[in-house]
Amino acid sequence: MPSPTPPATIAAPAPPATQSPEPPIPLSAWVLLLVLAAIWGTSFILMKKGLAVFSPLELGATRVTVAALLLLPFALRHVGKVEKSRFKWLLLSGVVGTLIPAFLFAYAETRLASGLAGVLNALTAVFTLVVGALFFGQRLTGLRVLGIGLGLAGTVVLMVLGGSGGAATPAGEGNAWYGLYIVLATIGYGVSVNVIKHHLQGIPPVAVTGLLLLFIGGPAVVFLLLGTDFLHKLATAPGAWTAFGYIALLATLSTAVAMVLFNKLIHQSTALFASSNTYLIPVVALGWGVLDGESFNLWHVLGMVIILVSVAIIHRAR
Repeated sequence: MPSPTPPATIAAPAPPATQSPEPPIPLSAWVLLLVLAAIWGTSFILMKKGLAVFSPLELGATRVTVAALLLLPFALRHVGKVEKSRFKWLLLSGVVGTLIPAFLFAYAETRLASGLAGVLNALTAVFTLVVGALFFGQRLTGLRVLGIGLGLAGTVVLMVLGGSGGAATPAGEGNAWYGLYIVLATIGYGVSVNVIKHHLQGIPPVAVTGLLLLFIGGPAVVFLLLGTDFLHKLATAPGAWTAFGYIALLATLSTAVAMVLFNKLIHQSTALFASSNTYLIPVVALGWGVLDGESFNLWHVLGMVIILVSVAIIHRAR
């Protein structure tokens, strides 16, 4: 998470003419922005492909396990450098911001088109503000309340009027109400973002991600190996290794690679510019969904536009 801007030193305001303009955004930052949008926007179709063989429980546990193993060296390098008083916040962030959402998104995509899952994911910005206002003293302004209201209205349009988006399952049995799983997941993301911002400042992003995965990775591995049919399916089910490859790609790109790239983007640009990937991710997710045969109607467009307008208002309101 980017650090909050420190308060300015009290001094006489400089004349407007002497204020230096913001430096232009470099080309490399634009490239990173597009790469990040492509990675995160592709996450939803990868989940769908993994669900072709594995159950939601198996997919969620596999995703967390692979990500935890991938970042284990970073976690071990930093575990002794972090105060033990912060471990409870790392555990909370890991459970509500990574472990539970991994299962909720998987369950949602058993009946909801991957493209719509990508659109609903934009609600993270809405619930980050709501959780911040309820528990962390975040100030609510009229514009921010408007943004929250629009985000919820866009969700209703997608789930009630737009439908499930078509062939969300091999049998074509979609259910738009499975979008509520994603609503719950984005609430968890909102909690996690606020916990990281208020209780885990000063810890490098790679270390935060690695350590929270260290805390939740053990239970995920045990559950995957002893509580599911993952190993049996991997050995016997047709297409299991291909499906596992999709899940491993999801865990690798969306967790490790994207996190490092996002941190680099913050340093090359501004937090506001970096957050604009929120507007691109649903477009990428919907594009993959259409290519995979999912339906896409005007209600989906309207719901997506309303949600993205709400995110824009929240990002810019002060």
